[in-house]
Amino acid sequence: MKTLLLSLFFVMSAATAKLDYTLVKNDLDIVWGMDFISPELIIFTEKSGTIKTYHLKTKKLTEISGAPKVYKRGQAGLLDIKLHPNFKENKRVYLTYSKSVDDVRTTALGYGVLEGNALKNFKEIFVGKGKSDERIHFGSRMAFTSDNKIFFTIGDRGNRPNAQNLENHFGKVLRINDDGTTPKDNPFVGNKDALAEIWSYGHRNPQGLAYDEKADKLYEMEHGPRGGDEINIVEKGKNYGWPKQSYGKEYVLPMDVGEEKVEGTEQPYKYYDPSIAPCGLVHYTGKRYKELKNSLISGALKLTHVNVVNLDTGKELRLFDDKDMRVRSVAVSPDDYIYFSTDGGEIFRINP
Repeated sequence: MKTLLLSLFFVMSAATAKLDYTLVKNDLDIVWGMDFISPELIIFTEKSGTIKTYHLKTKKLTEISGAPKVYKRGQAGLLDIKLHPNFKENKRVYLTYSKSVDDVRTTALGYGVLEGNALKNFKEIFVGKGKSDERIHFGSRMAFTSDNKIFFTIGDRGNRPNAQNLENHFGKVLRINDDGTTPKDNPFVGNKDALAEIWSYGHRNPQGLAYDEKADKLYEMEHGPRGGDEINIVEKGKNYGWPKQSYGKEYVLPMDVGEEKVEGTEQPYKYYDPSIAPCGLVHYTGKRYKELKNSLISGALKLTHVNVVNLDTGKELRLFDDKDMRVRSVAVSPDDYIYFSTDGGEIFRINP
């Protein structure tokens, strides 16, 4: 895979873009994840532990009961939300969330059936294995495939060696069936020294994930330390280096974390220095925004903008970078509008 280094990317300021946005809803908690039940109805998670819907036409905000109990300290809380590809038939809503098990803090995944304003019969189908009592680096994003597989992420949980240890789930991209079982074609199935749910490893804190079904490509974004945030094209069984390979530095001392190139590890498609703190990710293939077609679109928490990387040209665009908004999540509606949420408790629509 050809590595595209930072110097090859041309960064356009938001002032050059003919895009603006409209406020959809405010006065919310941190909106961590979003999906769409219909073009008019958004379903989203608040980090504090609630699920809500918002109707774009009637302006009705509704709390959905039945959310699982979550651990809510530091970076922990109720995280991503995705509807099953066959939601119209089975009404399944999937969630990732932080969970406390004895002295261990971990990331879990489960689903419930949406009936009216309630999530019924919630079933936890996966709990990440590993040891950490830290309150950071839980991940976690999901991406479904058309054959009902789920890719999802867990961060290294603040313990760097976890990412290279195949006997835990931390610092990994994972892949399971929609019922929580393990696909037989996962790369480490049958390996007694590795957990079967692992798809790739060597990740720090992946908070962006998007699957391109047509090209069969999985895109992942993760937080580096001081510098070194990454976009990776994730492939089966590959090692993405953390903490051996990184373009970041230590937070306190001006020392590199690992090396820039390590044999046996994959190079990022792109890295960011300084860090933007990426969160949320979509691969936009629609027609409503011509200037954004075939782009990876994510939020940026630290450098407060909507980040766009065009996969055809390699050019980077930073939208709304003068608005001081910590952008947490990005979603595309069924009628091809792009929405983003912020840590300020707001949901916006980008206007074509």
